Amino acid sequence: MPLASNGLVVSAVAAAGGLSVITDLAWRRVPNVLTSGTAAIGLLLAARNATSLGVPAALEGLSLGLLLMLPGFVIGATGGGDVKLLAALGTLLGPSRTAFAFLYTAILGALMAVAIAWRRKRLAETIQQSAALLGAPGPAVRAIEAPTRNNRFAYAPAIALGALAAALGF
Repeated sequence: MPLASNGLVVSAVAAAGGLSVITDLAWRRVPNVLTSGTAAIGLLLAARNATSLGVPAALEGLSLGLLLMLPGFVIGATGGGDVKLLAALGTLLGPSRTAFAFLYTAILGALMAVAIAWRRKRLAETIQQSAALLGAPGPAVRAIEAPTRNNRFAYAPAIALGALAAALGF
C-alpha cells in the first residue's frame, strides 16, 4: 500500500468518522445522510481530481467496503449503518486502503468488544456467544437482534479509527 496521506482525504475521513462516532454513541445509529454525504464527497473529490483517486478507484473502494462489511451485517454482528459507513469512507480511501481500513477496524472492534465485555463482567459469555454466532448463526442472530441483556455497542469508533489509520498511510 503506498503511503498516500493526502491532507484533504485525511480531513474528510476524520470529519466523517468523528461525526459517525458522535451519532453512533448518542443514538446508536449512523444516519444515511452522513454515509450518503460522505460517499458523495468522496466521488466528487475523485471526479474533480482533488485526490489521488479517480472515480473508478473511488467506486472500487465503495464496493470493497460494502463487500467486506456485508457478511457481518448478514449474521447480525454489525448494523447497516456500519456497512454503509465503511463503504462511504471507501470512496475517499480507494480499494487498497479500504482493505487496510477493514483490517484495522476488525482488530479495533475485537479489542473494543473484549474490553466492553470485561467491563460488563460478561467476557466468558461473550466469547461463547461469538463462537456460537460463527457456528450456528440463526439462534445467535436472534439473541443479538432481540437481546434480553445489553450485548451491543457502537462500532463506528472502530470504523472511524481504522479508516483514519488507513488514510494516514499505516
